[in-house]
Amino acid sequence: MSLDESRDFIPVRIAILSVSDTRGIEEDRSGQTLVDRLTEAGHILADRKILRDERAQIADQLRAWCADPEIDVVLSTGGTGLTGRDVTVEAHRDVYEKEIDAFGTVFTMVSMKKIGTSAVQSRATGGIANGTYLFALPGSTGACKDAWDDILVWQLDYRHRPCNFVEILPRLDEHQRRK
Repeated sequence: MSLDESRDFIPVRIAILSVSDTRGIEEDRSGQTLVDRLTEAGHILADRKILRDERAQIADQLRAWCADPEIDVVLSTGGTGLTGRDVTVEAHRDVYEKEIDAFGTVFTMVSMKKIGTSAVQSRATGGIANGTYLFALPGSTGACKDAWDDILVWQLDYRHRPCNFVEILPRLDEHQRRK
């Protein structure tokens, strides 16, 4: 992996959704970790919310952000586990037009280095809807750090070579513009 310093950095507008039945904004360390990292990288915090583990409510918020031309990327944290209340992945998949299958695979590979076989309990996922990237990350601060530091910071940097998510961002919704 390398950065092509001849290319200008292009900040993207990122919304953060924390999914929790118990946390408020003051206790939302995972959401704050993502906010801190994205702003340190030079991106723009477009919005931030906390919602309960309710599939329809999560999907509605994802759809609203995907319809907002001021949001390029949505990062959610929480609700990706195996328990009955963990419905974030299902809500994301209700919204996706295309799933980024390799995101979950690469996240698992990164997690294996840190937490071993416990990585199998995560259902991190990524996808695209209405020209917006969506990523569902686990609710732990460690998992959010891993996803950002080892995957997203690179893929959300236009200078990253050989390819990145930013360079194809303008083309994600090209099928909707065709006549």
